[in-house]
Amino acid sequence: MAPIIKVLVHGALGKVGQEVVKAVCNDPIMELVGAADAKPAGNSLQLPNGSGIIPLATELQSLIESVSPDVMVDFTQHAAVMPAIRVATTNHVASVIGTTGFSDADLEEIDELCQEHGVGAVVAPNFALGAILMIHLAELAAKFFDYAEIIEMHHEQKLDAPSGTAIATAKKMVASRGKGFEYPETQKENLVGGRGAEYEGIALHSVRSPGFMAHQEVIFGGRGQRLSIRHDQINREAFMPGVILAIKEVLHIKGLVFGLDKLLGLAGA
Repeated sequence: MAPIIKVLVHGALGKVGQEVVKAVCNDPIMELVGAADAKPAGNSLQLPNGSGIIPLATELQSLIESVSPDVMVDFTQHAAVMPAIRVATTNHVASVIGTTGFSDADLEEIDELCQEHGVGAVVAPNFALGAILMIHLAELAAKFFDYAEIIEMHHEQKLDAPSGTAIATAKKMVASRGKGFEYPETQKENLVGGRGAEYEGIALHSVRSPGFMAHQEVIFGGRGQRLSIRHDQINREAFMPGVILAIKEVLHIKGLVFGLDKLLGLAGA
C-alpha cells in the first residue's frame, strides 16, 4: 500500500478550500493534518467525514512545524500565496497551487525555491480536467484558423477579468500557432471596450453574473465555417480530481510544473 500523504490546506475555509478538505478526507492514501485561513473560526476544524478535528491557524510557519505536512494545497489570493509558498518550500513542503495571477518573476522564484530546497510545486490556472482538454483542443485548432475569440463566463463574485484560464488559453493558442491571430479593427467603437480585451489578435470577453460557475468558449472563424470549443463547469467539485492527481504527483517532482496538462501527458502532444 502507498504511504499516507499528509496534506495541509491553506485557505481551508474558502469555497474551493472546503471542497479540497472534503476531497482529501475521502482519499484513502491521504490524511488532512492541518488547515490555515486568514479568518479562522476558532483554532480547530471539524473534519467533514466525522473522523476528528485538526489544527486551524492563521500563522503558517508554526502550523507546519506542528503537523509536518508533505504537501500544502493553496486556493487563496495572490497577495497571500507567495508568502505561503516561501514558507512551505523552505520547510521542505511541496505545494499544489490553484491561485492565479502569477507574474513570470513569481514563477521563476517558485522554481528557484523548489530547486534550492529539493521539493516540487504544481501551479495550474485550472484544475478541472475538462477545462484542460478544452485548452489542449484549442491549441490544436489554433494552427488551422486565422481568427479566434474567447468568451469566459463566471459568477459575479469573481474578482479578476479576464480569467486566468482565458489568458492561459490565449497564450497557448498563440504559442501553438507560432504567431498572433488576425484582429478585425473596429471602425467605430460605440462604447469604450466594446471588443473586450485583446491578446495577440484574440479578443477576450468576460461575463460576470449570477447563474454561472465557470464556463469558457473558444470560437475559431474561417471562410464559410466556425468551430466552437466549450467547457461548462457546474460546481467546484470539478476541480477535485485534478487537485488529488496533483497532490499525488507533486511528491515525485523537483522544481516547478506549470499547468495540469503536463501531469496528464498533454504537453507537446
